[in-house]
Amino acid sequence: MLSFSCAMAADDSGLRQSSDLPSLPQAVTNNAVVSVKTHDNEYLVSFAGLGQGRTHADTLDVTWVFEGSAGEWREADAVPGGVGRLASVAASVGGMAYVFGGYSVEEDGSEVSMPWVHAFNPESGSFKERVAMPVPVDDAVAVTYLDRYIYLISGWHDFGNVNLVQRYDVKEDRWVQATPIPGPGVFGHAGGIVDNTIVYCDGVAVEPHEDRRRDFAATSNCYRGIINEEDSRRIDWRIVGTHPGVPRYRMAAAGVASMNGVLFIGGSDNPYNYSGIGYNGEPSEPTMDAMLFDVSSGEWLEIAVDGVATMDHRGLINHGDTLVTIGGMEGGQKVSSRIFSYAPKISEP
Repeated sequence: MLSFSCAMAADDSGLRQSSDLPSLPQAVTNNAVVSVKTHDNEYLVSFAGLGQGRTHADTLDVTWVFEGSAGEWREADAVPGGVGRLASVAASVGGMAYVFGGYSVEEDGSEVSMPWVHAFNPESGSFKERVAMPVPVDDAVAVTYLDRYIYLISGWHDFGNVNLVQRYDVKEDRWVQATPIPGPGVFGHAGGIVDNTIVYCDGVAVEPHEDRRRDFAATSNCYRGIINEEDSRRIDWRIVGTHPGVPRYRMAAAGVASMNGVLFIGGSDNPYNYSGIGYNGEPSEPTMDAMLFDVSSGEWLEIAVDGVATMDHRGLINHGDTLVTIGGMEGGQKVSSRIFSYAPKISEP
């Protein structure tokens, strides 16, 4: 169990980044990532993503599995569909991983959001198709509630963002629409859940103009959603004060129960296309440091991080006694194979 809160409250030392876990066999970014616990093991899983060339030809359908007891990565069955995909999301329930959507990229640059949902068994390395998403989305946020429901929050569908919150029931293999988000639809946002409270922030919204084509603009909006314990379709969405600093794109984020909040790490202050080049034409670079939103106090805490800045993440994983990112982009739009772990940095007395 993570115990960040006590250590940080004591001396505000921040987080220490390490790369003790073995690197992926290949560099990959914009990959769906998840941790899966079974009765006797814990797995890290990476689905699909983008290879180091960062072009349409470098989209991947590969599945990598790290088995804690074996201490090494192995390649499992390819993500079904017969095509590489980007911006999928994943979540775990009951010893299985679930991977949702994503998009494919054609040579002419056209992108298609995928409706597919698959359950993945990390022990056998095999997939089982589940009921497709009602509205296919990519670049969404996925959170798990009560070890049964997975919520997909906003995201992109083919030609624009959606404001939907789609709830998948793992037990019944069924979708319903939950309370939509209160703000504009976004993609590239980040978030997590603690108990029945969802928090998500930032991302990119569509900005229309009178005399020219729309832009993709960073947004600093943050929201907290409280899931109704009697009817989990109902979410009480509330505005959260913006976090310190500027908006960030594709941060790594997760709910951390021991911190009583949602932790956000890295990302970029310049929203970009999948290549890592900003929509403004400038190369994007990752930012360092982290932020925690405390779900009880409603306050933000800035947290210093020692290590390598990264961006282009689809999640931050609770794994053992640490938090983990898998792949992503480092400075200079370098696609990474490294696994970074984050733990409290405690000052010497």
